[in-house]
Amino acid sequence: MTAPESGVGTAGSVLAIDAGNSKTDVAVVAADGRVVGAARGGGFRPPKVGVETAVDVLADAVGRAFVQAGADRVGHVSACLANADLPVEEEQLAAALGRRDWGGSVEVRNDTFAVLRAGIAEPRGVAVVCGAGINCAGMRPDGRVARFPAIGRISGDWGGGWGLAEEALWHAARADDGRGGPTALAHTLPGHFGLDSMYALIEALHLEHIAVPRTHELTPVLFATAADGDPVARSIVDRLADEVVTWATVALERLDLLDEETPVLLGGSVLAARHPQLDGRIRELLAERAPKAVPQVVAVRPVLGAALLGLDHVGAPEEVHARVRAHFENGG
Repeated sequence: MTAPESGVGTAGSVLAIDAGNSKTDVAVVAADGRVVGAARGGGFRPPKVGVETAVDVLADAVGRAFVQAGADRVGHVSACLANADLPVEEEQLAAALGRRDWGGSVEVRNDTFAVLRAGIAEPRGVAVVCGAGINCAGMRPDGRVARFPAIGRISGDWGGGWGLAEEALWHAARADDGRGGPTALAHTLPGHFGLDSMYALIEALHLEHIAVPRTHELTPVLFATAADGDPVARSIVDRLADEVVTWATVALERLDLLDEETPVLLGGSVLAARHPQLDGRIRELLAERAPKAVPQVVAVRPVLGAALLGLDHVGAPEEVHARVRAHFENGG
């Protein structure tokens, strides 16, 4: 099952998977905490391609990591997956991964939990992740969790890179045709694509002369326009800060952690970029609404969180947790 020189074994070993919409990271962790195999693969998008096809993408990365580790199975699979937004989806995906027989047991969580666990020394804290989308999760050592459906406007969400780009386009279009007040976004957004007007940009997006996925390129343009002082762009950034703090505060309240010093982890490409206005406003609002919260940006790869959750599951000792954390924090 395992090449003798790898030392992976199965008891206590963990296959960690962090799969987002754009990429997948996989790590094979031996029972003593050594990371003996790793691989990167494509994005995990079961709503678009179906569960089995999406899991095939994971299987490619898992296979390469197993080859590197000299293994074909582990004791436990810890998978933190995008699009596992509801408990029923986690169960369905856990069953799909279980059919691949990568480990003796399988646990699937939403990928927000990977960011959360990566940033804390024990399973206690709250994370808000803002990348392509936005989500929040919290946990306590006693097993209590706080989570949200986070599937878009029907679940009350606002924000995320896509949402910010769409909001910027909305304001820019209305400024361009007179339905709204002036904003520099009416020039900076089309200018990003070398176009001279919002009408030209609207036409290009509608007719897919500019591929729709490229819309996310407008999120950095929004932040740059805000940094240059545009009031409308700045108002969108401030609204995102308010949304992030609202999610964090509600999660802290659900877990009875508002009155205790508690880490609030900020992850995902938008928050990890540390835009001065956004980062400063989040910290200001947290100080007002949750004074005991300790905000920090998570820069380490979230697959660390998936690995630590797996080690939590198998009851690994603290020195094993520390060895895995050191591997990833040192650039592994």
